[in-house]
Amino acid sequence: MITALAVALIGGSLLLAALCVITAVRNRPMGMVLLIGLGVLELGVLAQAVAGIVHVARGDGPAETATFVGYLAAMVVIPPAAAFWALAERSRWGPAVAAVACFAVPVMTGRLLQIWQGTA
Repeated sequence: MITALAVALIGGSLLLAALCVITAVRNRPMGMVLLIGLGVLELGVLAQAVAGIVHVARGDGPAETATFVGYLAAMVVIPPAAAFWALAERSRWGPAVAAVACFAVPVMTGRLLQIWQGTA
């Protein structure tokens, strides 16, 4: 795990979640800015996943390897799934779906940090 990247993911994801909530409250559909934000978030999640898997493959990983890899795999799927769902839902609920996904990423990142540090 790259701690600095994890902190950036948490902050960026919460910022994007706030933008999604504002868009939903304004009764607007999913826009290009939110879609690009989800894409950037996915790139960060992919970088963290690759770094985590490399560390696990080298034997530097946590004691709970299966749980760690499961969280990584689930976290990689969340932003693209939210983007597709939010684009398909052209009402205010599209950005609301993206907001829920953006709130899920920091929670899962925090849990990954706990597992990595052995405090879980």
